[in-house]
Amino acid sequence: MGMGDKISNAAEEAKGKAKEHIGDATDNASLEAEGHMDQAEANVKQSVEKGKDAFKDATDR
Repeated sequence: MGMGDKISNAAEEAKGKAKEHIGDATDNASLEAEGHMDQAEANVKQSVEKGKDAFKDATDR
């Protein structure tokens, strides 16, 4: 996974966590759910990138 992808995915996950906490603190269920979705999307992207890295490592051997 490229460093830019790692930073982008981490930033997206952090943004999601912030939205979740703000939504929870303000009783805004929509914002809280949006935060959960942002985090889930970032986690999927991270998993895909890790899979690509594992495949590349396996084929490089």
